[in-house]
Amino acid sequence: MVVCYVGIGSNLDQPVVKAQLAIEALKQLPLSQLVAVSPLYCSKPMGPSEQPDYINAVAAIQTDLSPLALLDQLQKIEQQTGRVRKAERWGPRTLDLDLIL
Repeated sequence: MVVCYVGIGSNLDQPVVKAQLAIEALKQLPLSQLVAVSPLYCSKPMGPSEQPDYINAVAAIQTDLSPLALLDQLQKIEQQTGRVRKAERWGPRTLDLDLIL
Protein backbone atom coordinates (compact mmCIF):
# COMPACT_ATOMS: atom_id res chain seq x y z
CA MET A 1 0.00 0.00 0.00
CA VAL A 2 1.07 3.54 -0.74
CA VAL A 3 0.48 6.47 1.60
CA CYS A 4 -1.03 9.54 -0.03
CA TYR A 5 -2.62 12.73 1.19
CA VAL A 6 -5.93 14.28 0.20
CA GLY A 7 -6.65 17.97 0.71
CA ILE A 8 -10.27 18.64 1.65
CA GLY A 9 -11.89 22.02 1.12
CA SER A 10 -15.39 23.47 1.06
CA ASN A 11 -16.91 26.93 1.30
CA LEU A 12 -20.49 26.46 0.06
CA ASP A 13 -23.64 24.72 1.29
CA GLN A 14 -22.69 23.81 4.88
CA PRO A 15 -18.92 23.41 4.42
CA VAL A 16 -18.32 21.71 7.78
CA VAL A 17 -20.91 19.07 6.90
CA LYS A 18 -19.42 18.65 3.41
CA ALA A 19 -15.93 18.14 4.87
CA GLN A 20 -17.25 15.58 7.35
CA LEU A 21 -19.10 13.75 4.55
CA ALA A 22 -15.87 13.66 2.55
CA ILE A 23 -13.98 12.14 5.49
CA GLU A 24 -16.67 9.47 5.89
CA ALA A 25 -16.52 8.74 2.14
CA LEU A 26 -12.72 8.40 2.28
CA LYS A 27 -13.19 5.67 4.90
CA GLN A 28 -15.20 3.71 2.33
CA LEU A 29 -12.70 3.87 -0.56
CA PRO A 30 -11.98 0.43 -2.04
CA LEU A 31 -8.53 -1.05 -1.44
CA SER A 32 -7.80 1.82 0.94
CA GLN A 33 -7.59 2.68 4.61
CA LEU A 34 -7.93 6.09 6.23
CA VAL A 35 -4.84 6.54 8.43
CA ALA A 36 -5.23 10.04 9.88
CA VAL A 37 -7.20 13.26 9.48
CA SER A 38 -6.16 16.74 10.54
CA PRO A 39 -8.54 18.92 12.52
CA LEU A 40 -10.85 21.10 10.45
CA TYR A 41 -9.60 24.65 10.07
CA CYS A 42 -10.79 27.86 8.43
CA SER A 43 -8.85 29.71 5.71
CA LYS A 44 -9.38 32.75 3.52
CA PRO A 45 -10.07 32.03 -0.17
CA MET A 46 -7.33 32.45 -2.75
CA GLY A 47 -8.23 34.45 -5.82
CA PRO A 48 -11.59 36.22 -5.76
CA SER A 49 -12.23 37.39 -2.20
CA GLU A 50 -15.98 37.84 -2.71
CA GLN A 51 -16.67 34.34 -1.46
CA PRO A 52 -17.02 32.66 1.95
CA ASP A 53 -14.02 31.39 3.91
CA TYR A 54 -13.03 27.75 3.39
CA ILE A 55 -13.20 24.87 5.80
CA ASN A 56 -10.15 22.67 5.17
CA ALA A 57 -8.52 19.46 6.35
CA VAL A 58 -5.98 16.93 5.13
CA ALA A 59 -6.44 13.17 5.23
CA ALA A 60 -3.74 10.51 5.01
CA ILE A 61 -4.78 7.27 3.35
CA GLN A 62 -3.05 4.03 2.47
CA THR A 63 -4.21 2.64 -0.83
CA ASP A 64 -3.57 0.03 -3.46
CA LEU A 65 -5.53 2.06 -6.03
CA SER A 66 -3.61 3.48 -8.97
CA PRO A 67 -3.29 7.28 -9.02
CA LEU A 68 -5.91 7.55 -11.79
CA ALA A 69 -8.31 5.19 -10.03
CA LEU A 70 -7.92 7.18 -6.80
CA LEU A 71 -8.50 10.46 -8.64
CA ASP A 72 -11.65 8.97 -10.19
CA GLN A 73 -12.92 7.95 -6.74
CA LEU A 74 -12.21 11.44 -5.34
CA GLN A 75 -14.10 13.08 -8.20
CA LYS A 76 -17.06 10.76 -7.59
CA ILE A 77 -17.15 11.86 -3.94
CA GLU A 78 -17.10 15.50 -5.08
CA GLN A 79 -20.01 14.85 -7.45
CA GLN A 80 -22.01 13.02 -4.77
CA THR A 81 -21.84 16.14 -2.58
CA GLY A 82 -23.04 18.44 -5.35
CA ARG A 83 -19.80 19.57 -6.99
CA VAL A 84 -20.22 20.79 -10.55
CA ARG A 85 -16.87 21.36 -12.23
CA LYS A 86 -16.45 24.74 -13.88
CA ALA A 87 -13.49 26.29 -15.64
CA GLU A 88 -13.23 28.92 -12.88
CA ARG A 89 -9.98 28.62 -10.95
CA TRP A 90 -10.05 29.41 -7.23
CA GLY A 91 -13.82 29.81 -7.22
CA PRO A 92 -16.23 28.70 -4.51
CA ARG A 93 -16.68 24.94 -4.06
CA THR A 94 -19.22 22.68 -2.41
CA LEU A 95 -16.34 20.21 -2.05
CA ASP A 96 -12.81 20.09 -3.41
CA LEU A 97 -10.67 16.98 -2.94
CA ASP A 98 -7.07 17.36 -4.06
CA LEU A 99 -4.69 14.43 -4.38
CA ILE A 100 -1.50 15.82 -2.87
CA LEU A 101 0.79 12.77 -2.99
